[in-house]
Order: sequence, then structure tokens, then C-alpha cells
Amino acid sequence: MTTTSRKIYQIKIGLNDAKPPIWRRVLLDSSVSLSKFHDIIQIVMGWTDSHLHQFRAGETYYGIPDPNIDFMETLDERRYKLNHLLKKEKESIRYEYDFGDSWDHKITLEKVLPFDPAATLPHCIKGKGACPPEDVGGIFGYYDFIAAVSDPTHPDHADRTEWVGGDFDPDLYNIDEVNALLLKHCKA
Repeated sequence: MTTTSRKIYQIKIGLNDAKPPIWRRVLLDSSVSLSKFHDIIQIVMGWTDSHLHQFRAGETYYGIPDPNIDFMETLDERRYKLNHLLKKEKESIRYEYDFGDSWDHKITLEKVLPFDPAATLPHCIKGKGACPPEDVGGIFGYYDFIAAVSDPTHPDHADRTEWVGGDFDPDLYNIDEVNALLLKHCKA
């Protein structure tokens, strides 16, 4: 693919129903495969890639097809690129992670920029809010978790603090650490 057909996408990834909002803004190559985009999402959001996932554009699902699941057709994410699903600014798709907890993300193409071969891609340029811990029970379980760890008098405070491995700051997002992980694992 020539650099004239490649673009830099500025993408916003937001965790649906999170209040206060949890989101990330990322610059990446428009021609990234959905499979690699999944890896990027895992890193910038803070997930551990311990569960199944899928992308949804309209009524079409993309992921890792499983021949044992026949209730819906899933197209192989390794065969599709992000610019197959998002072409114009303001278009969006969905990304669901962990079908049990159902972490639903809205992915919006905010800007289409000229491709710069010297750019370090992918690169997170902004983010807000800590990633919820894995297996906390979805967004409502996360709210219960925050209530418990934020209040030392809460009956579940000690148990939840121990479960998460110590203090938990729901506002903490370390963009430098995220970009170091992107550079190590996802460089274009």
C-alpha cells in the first residue's frame, strides 16, 4: 500500500455508560488490521486480553470465527482493515470485550490526517479515567467496586482493596506507560 492511500486516523475509544467518562484518543495507521487494532485497544484501554471480543459495524460482526458457535456469522478480523469499516470523520463502530461483563466501547473516527512515514504509530495522545479491573462485573459492578474501594467504612472495602492488589485510583491514566507499551508491542 502506498503512503498516498494510507492515512493517519485519529480515533476516540470510549467505554459506553462510564460515568465519569473513560476514553482514549489514539493516532494510528488507517490500514491497520482489525486484529492488530484489537491489540491496540487492549493496551490503550488497559485490558489484559483475557476474554473474547468482537467488532460490530452496523449488523456485521468481526472477530475470531468459532465453528462451534452458529447463532451469528462472524467475519475474520484478520482479513479486514480499520479503513474498511471507517472511512469518513464522525463514523463509528462498536467493540465489545468480555462477553460476560460486556464492556461495550464506541470507536469514532474523529480526524483523517495525511500519512507521515516518520510518525510513531500507534500513539495515544490523550486519555481519561482508569481501566476497570477485569472480571469486576461490568459497568455496574465497577460502580459497586469504586464505592467499596473509595470508602474505608464500606463493608467490602478490605476485600475489594485486597482483590485489586492495593489502592485503586479511578482517575489514574498513565499515558507515558501506555505509549511505551504501544511502542514495544504494536509499532507499525
